[in-house]
Amino acid sequence: MTTTSKSALALLTPQEMAAADQFAIDSGISGLALMENAGRAVARALVRQFEPSPTVVLCGPGNNGGDGFVVARLLREFGWPVHLALLGERSALKGDTAAMADRWGDEIEPFDPELITDCALVVDAVFGAGLSRPVEGIAAEVIERVNDARIPVCAIDVPTGVDGASGAILGAAFCATLTVTFFRKKPGHVLYPGRGVCGEVVVADIGIPEEALDTRASRTFENGPALWRAAFPLIDPEIHKYDRGHAVIVSGGPANTGAARLAARGALRIGAGLVTVASPPEAVVVNAQHLTAVMVREFAGPAALARMLDDKRMNSVVIGPAAGVGSTTRANVRAVLASGAAAVLDADALTSFVQDAGGLGAAIAERPGRPVVLTPHDGEFRRLFGDLRDVARSKVELAREAAGRIGATLVLKGADTVIAAPDGRAVVNTNAGPELATAGSGDVLAGMIGGLLAQGMPAFEAACAAVWLHGAAGNAVGRGLIAGDLREVLLEVLTALWC
Repeated sequence: MTTTSKSALALLTPQEMAAADQFAIDSGISGLALMENAGRAVARALVRQFEPSPTVVLCGPGNNGGDGFVVARLLREFGWPVHLALLGERSALKGDTAAMADRWGDEIEPFDPELITDCALVVDAVFGAGLSRPVEGIAAEVIERVNDARIPVCAIDVPTGVDGASGAILGAAFCATLTVTFFRKKPGHVLYPGRGVCGEVVVADIGIPEEALDTRASRTFENGPALWRAAFPLIDPEIHKYDRGHAVIVSGGPANTGAARLAARGALRIGAGLVTVASPPEAVVVNAQHLTAVMVREFAGPAALARMLDDKRMNSVVIGPAAGVGSTTRANVRAVLASGAAAVLDADALTSFVQDAGGLGAAIAERPGRPVVLTPHDGEFRRLFGDLRDVARSKVELAREAAGRIGATLVLKGADTVIAAPDGRAVVNTNAGPELATAGSGDVLAGMIGGLLAQGMPAFEAACAAVWLHGAAGNAVGRGLIAGDLREVLLEVLTALWC
């Protein structure tokens, strides 16, 4: 399986992208050359993907509009029938955009919804990734008309109406078939709802030096093996099962044992040398009846769990899947955290601390340096970090702040799962399909993270790897997936990863 380089997975905010542009200009590449290169990259993408057809290029007053003037000129040279419309007055254009308007040298029409009546393709060069206010007025009307007519749209940078930093929709947004961006993707390309209107995203080289990325020191990436492959546990020819770690999965009561077993099998399949389900006395029999290759060990209450974890060979614990919400689970979580073992806190383990998030953070802080991963979905996140919910902040910013506050790696699950570390690193996962929205899928993921932690993988990298592999396994199964399928298909995914 081929992988993209780590640097290619960097995500740049609009401000970081502007700095990269300036770096290129300071290095001797003119802004006009960058604009010409950008427009040429879009025109080439259009020629590759679409047949020549009546095309309307919609330009805004800024640099995005300047790119659009280049696209219109090149398509005209290629023999395409092209109309160009400008939002605003020609006389108000400045700098490189004004220069490209001069090079166009043809009719510039005013924005009008009727422009798209007979067109077969729209090029969106209205506003780029730096848009910070809602799209209104005639621009919103044109967007609505294009979307209603289902006309294919090629967006330059991001579809107009998408906040490049957060993926938020600002008023109205084009629903693009193709988006061509430059140098690196933006968070808005990978975070919903913006991701849902970008269509296929092509990243074009327009001459910005790679050194521009080095100076930005990006802390946000799109998930991929290049980020964590070097830290992934390898199997030495002389390795022993005890060298591969011992993961413990804490089970709930007799009517709620399936989630723990799913997690246990996930931990085993991802490579943990041994896996034990720690079971309340009343659930031992049902767990034992359904498990092979996974041990079952009885514990009765938090003190017994703490004594079990005195065996330091049990170096990773997953607690939360169907554990039950309340004081017993809180006490069990405290026992796990006090043990010093790596810990994955999922589901009920998180909800049990809704009224005491500070206490959870304090318990994590008591053993600094010990790997801890929290895996909330959006509802659990809202309950645990309710004061952080702010529509003005992106999912990446929320996850990053929560991870720093709680002092643990945080996996904020969803269609655009974000993994954030306390030190500010953040990753957006993009390879998971809707098939994973099924009961038990998250339990398998928690077990996978726990299994990697048992093998000594650092918390952030373990979370990133497990989330990506979980998505790849879901894609391999496709429609009809149930959680139990994941652990079997994971074998194929792991084999492909190392081929």
